[in-house]
Amino acid sequence: MPRVPTPRDPALLDALDAFHKVPYTGETWRAVRSGRDPLQGSASGGRWDPTLFDVLYTSLTQDGAVAEVHFHLSRQPVFPSKIKFGLHRIRVRTAKTLRLPNLKAMVSLGVDPVRYREILYQPTQTIGDAAHFLGFDSIIAPNARWSCNNLILFTDQIAPANLQIIESSEVNWTEWRKKLK
Repeated sequence: MPRVPTPRDPALLDALDAFHKVPYTGETWRAVRSGRDPLQGSASGGRWDPTLFDVLYTSLTQDGAVAEVHFHLSRQPVFPSKIKFGLHRIRVRTAKTLRLPNLKAMVSLGVDPVRYREILYQPTQTIGDAAHFLGFDSIIAPNARWSCNNLILFTDQIAPANLQIIESSEVNWTEWRKKLK
């Protein structure tokens, strides 16, 4: 059963409504388990979605996309060695992106920059819900695992024709982990 949203904070709605809805055209990256459609969103309850709508989590860099998945896989007792992941480069066109380019831009919205890397999603889920409600089709925000920005797409606000996979490869975890040293 879907979760019923709590009433939205009028001050947050006003703050977000003051941001311009800007277009974004470019490439983004997504790492997903092999066999999964990289353009399929989900309401997973991640950093920017409170499970009320589907999102597509992508990063503006390859390493940012892989770092996000690596973080979650690394939280398991043993890093899964048999599960394969694909890395997909996607051409994207949005019309109404909310740009939060750095942590400083999110402080007035209730995000604590010191705790952003933690799995403390309530403040950002509230922002994501309000942005979706206001008609934004996506959010550009800092990646919590890599020095880059992510592009979070609200799949019900983006026409499928505005998402196109242009390249795919397999993630080599052994090679990628060398970047962490």
